[in-house]
Amino acid sequence: MATKTQKRGALRPGDFSPRAIAALFVLLSIVAAVPVLTHPLVPLGDYANHLARMHVISTIGSDPLLARFYEIEWAVIPNLIMDLVVPVLERFMNIYAAGQIFVISIFVLTLSGTLVLNRALYGYWSAMPLISFPLLYNGVLLVGVMNYLFGVGVALWALASWIGLRERAWPLRYFMSLLFVLLLFFCHLFAVGVYGVGLLAFEMYRQWQTPGKLTTRRYLEFMSAGLPFLVVLPLLYLSPTLQLVSTISWEADGKVDGIKLVFETYYDLIAIILAAIVVAAGLWAMRYRVLHFHRFGWFLLAVGGVVYLAMPRVIFATYLADQRLPIGLAFMVAACLHLELTRKAVRQAFAAVLFVLLAIRVAEVEIVWRQLSGGTLEFRNSVNEIARGSRVLVVYADASAGEAGRDLPYIHAACLAMIEKSSLVTTAFTVEGKQILQTRNKYSKIVDTDDGTPPSLGQFILATEVEADEADNYWDNWPTNFDYVYLLFTEPGAVNPDTERLELVKEGPRFQLYKVIRPAPDKTPDTKPDADKQKVDQPKKDQEEDEE
Repeated sequence: MATKTQKRGALRPGDFSPRAIAALFVLLSIVAAVPVLTHPLVPLGDYANHLARMHVISTIGSDPLLARFYEIEWAVIPNLIMDLVVPVLERFMNIYAAGQIFVISIFVLTLSGTLVLNRALYGYWSAMPLISFPLLYNGVLLVGVMNYLFGVGVALWALASWIGLRERAWPLRYFMSLLFVLLLFFCHLFAVGVYGVGLLAFEMYRQWQTPGKLTTRRYLEFMSAGLPFLVVLPLLYLSPTLQLVSTISWEADGKVDGIKLVFETYYDLIAIILAAIVVAAGLWAMRYRVLHFHRFGWFLLAVGGVVYLAMPRVIFATYLADQRLPIGLAFMVAACLHLELTRKAVRQAFAAVLFVLLAIRVAEVEIVWRQLSGGTLEFRNSVNEIARGSRVLVVYADASAGEAGRDLPYIHAACLAMIEKSSLVTTAFTVEGKQILQTRNKYSKIVDTDDGTPPSLGQFILATEVEADEADNYWDNWPTNFDYVYLLFTEPGAVNPDTERLELVKEGPRFQLYKVIRPAPDKTPDTKPDADKQKVDQPKKDQEEDEE
């Protein structure tokens, strides 16, 4: 524990000054934000889907086409922070800029939380937590779970607040913890768990550090640390998310992959190089006994390890539940590190290593995102070929694709049609209990309301043979129900899978956009076809029907 002098924020001799640490933080934050700032549409897995939902929330009141397809049902859902923040930002800027600000806010919140937690543990400001800057780009970020990552940053601040107030009057500590639990709940339910793991580990460390037997008072004090978390129970009871509690699946496979997600992004070689630099610098620091690890960290690793092994892969119908935990714990572990920077040369070397590590990671991400931007730009341009207010079906040409980092940007790219063309898209996140965005009853049977995998090409072709009254899948009878089809993960020059019903409109590196050819209307001998009426877009027809 920190000494009384350290608790007042005294500067450790030879360390960076608080002003220098702040300057480093700002400079490194700017460097880390470069890939986000240079790509208006950040190529992350779920990101386009989330961004489309934000746009609908913001504009549904003024866009009758979106209002025809969707509705907003506000509820107590532990997955709302982006829904609350980004639509407000869109009032002052376009949706893409609002999304960029939200991503950068995750970076700033997470690294500042790591710094503050380190300050709470050691009692003085240190530049050492800045070593975790390269971890801002990680495998979990590539998936695009934005609300959870924002919650990780809040959890770091919450734990720092608890530790900083641990020796002060208990009402303030518990009140602040309660406020943080409430905020974390609306960030993401799993983020509440990250804070809980850190708090449990710290209280176990504190009990271990306190001499003497475990008295009743100490036991009650230990148990009472969890009281603020009880507010989650009534919130869950009021939440439609509770109906998803039975969706649980535990898997042993993938536990190692979850740890790898902390360090890996696109190139394994880059991860190895970064790890080698860190290990070499760590060994040098250990040799000269200038690197220290707070004892709380060992409790954190123990508690976090047990929880990680016990966590299911799927819970509350949310995938990768367990594999998200390591990245949250990684920043807490980074906050436990301390490096004695008593010599100017050591401080200079530390700053150089910091910039090298971050520069390598940022360069890796920037290079790959620039490579991906060609395809994503073509995809975004293809949306311009879609008529406003259309209904868009998403199909996988390769059912096994979509997991590689380079494929992630395409998974939900079709949702850009919601932003640009006010369209209905089958893959939009509209799961009851997980999102406040819902599809209106009239169209709920032709969209994915379970957050599943889009139909494969084989399923898509067979769906034309299903009778209307026998339709079980949302893609059945697609020639009647949809206006356009996005075929994802195609190879260049792939043949049209159904020339009678599909007309190729646009083709890109990993996608094809088709327009659905409507069946010719039945004609009677006495009726002369009206050419002008046949040219009316189907979306316009749908709108007129809705108005009637």
